[in-house]
Amino acid sequence: MASRNLPSTAAMQCFEAAARHMSFTRAADELSLTQSAVSKQVAHLESILQHKLFRRVRRSLLLTPEGAIFLSDVRKVLAQLEMSTHTIMTYSGNSEVLKVATLPSFGSRWLADKLPAFLAANPGISLEFHDRVEDFDLEQQDIDIALFYGHGSWPNLACHKLVDEEMVAVAAPTLLAQHPVEAANDLAQLPLLHLSTRPDAWHHWFAGQEIATDRSYHGTRFETFPMLVRTAMAGGGVALVPRFVVDEELAANRLMLAWPHRLHSESAYYLVYPEHLGELAKVRRFVEHLTASAAVTTAIESRL
Repeated sequence: MASRNLPSTAAMQCFEAAARHMSFTRAADELSLTQSAVSKQVAHLESILQHKLFRRVRRSLLLTPEGAIFLSDVRKVLAQLEMSTHTIMTYSGNSEVLKVATLPSFGSRWLADKLPAFLAANPGISLEFHDRVEDFDLEQQDIDIALFYGHGSWPNLACHKLVDEEMVAVAAPTLLAQHPVEAANDLAQLPLLHLSTRPDAWHHWFAGQEIATDRSYHGTRFETFPMLVRTAMAGGGVALVPRFVVDEELAANRLMLAWPHRLHSESAYYLVYPEHLGELAKVRRFVEHLTASAAVTTAIESRL
């Protein structure tokens, strides 16, 4: 393998400290080095990069544009190295790490409640979570298991359906008190709040009740459920969201169902993982736990 012309960790630490203090002297004090040693490390770094990282103005330092760009990456590298070091230092040899990616709203509103029981039953497995808003290649990003929203077919992935999705129209009690809804088409006269990734959701909600309106595509659009829900709670309009996203707000009367009709989505939430990982104990146990939890959730919802 060809040798890599990479800077040393010591050089990056000296540069980061000097940039934070804007002083070689204060950086040297922090690192228990001499001012000359810090200066030499930074100079060596500049020779490798073939760019100046600092400008010396009288007795102070200023980052060059190249220095500012490099500083951002150096801090990421040092932070990752520190985290990895602490992980290995505290590694007992009895713990396995399961890397899980989830849609943020599904993770916080459905998955999080299922985790304590899994962790209590599997003390030898540590979970590491990553948020993802779109489908991705699990192996390329070193993820063991992911939760996807879709039709349940992804190449080279084992798929387990967890829960269907039903969309409900919700609004703040104050808004509904000011604008009583006596029929489903009354909602078309209120501000409609949309999720930008589902621009036709309101159209399908109205169409499912044989209501024709030219306002189903009008209204404010949001990229994420949390801001959409908060806007609805503040009285900004009627939101069409998955029921599990607003269960807590409905129970606490911070939101109310604006109309009882439920839109059943064609897609659902799935647990997926590369097929060859299915025999790993940590993967198998997580799959068994979530599929069992999903079955309980489905049974409860079917009685509502």
